Amino acid sequence: MFAVFKTGGKQYKVKSGDILSVEKLIADLGDKVRFNEVLALGGDRPSIGTPLINGACIEAEILDQTKGNKVIHFVKRRRKHSSQRKKGHRQDLTILKVLDIKSDQKLNGEISFEILGKVSKEPKKITTKSKVDTKKPEKINSKSKENVSSSSSVKKSQKKSASTTPKPKKPVDKKILEINANKEKLDNKSK
Repeated sequence: MFAVFKTGGKQYKVKSGDILSVEKLIADLGDKVRFNEVLALGGDRPSIGTPLINGACIEAEILDQTKGNKVIHFVKRRRKHSSQRKKGHRQDLTILKVLDIKSDQKLNGEISFEILGKVSKEPKKITTKSKVDTKKPEKINSKSKENVSSSSSVKKSQKKSASTTPKPKKPVDKKILEINANKEKLDNKSK
């Protein structure tokens, strides 16, 4: 089934699942929108509106707000006047994905475009089995333990009380550990 609808002064022929760019719509990313100005429906029972089809609508999801390609408008006036002007323009566009074409809805005929809300996503499946890290805990240099002051331990306790979920540790590069060990050896030799 396909449909022809009007928005932004242009007409678009779409079917369910199509992705198209239209004139900018005032809506956020992920919003579900409805277009009520349907001019024609095709498929098993085609129908053409006079000028619109009553009860027909198209629901779409907003994927992106972007700009079109640059169009250059160059004006050169008559000879002997050496007058030229060059202008550039990029049109604001909205990229849509057509979700559904409906023909039997009760709609307000005065509204051509309306925002229905956010598109509902299917919840992700949660598995009960969890992977456990089998890595050995990293060793901390004795110098780094001495550098920790009492004020930092207070800050750490405040952070722990604010967030109960532990943060993942960043992996330490082996080269950095070797360089630190070599520096300690040099320091011990110089003493």
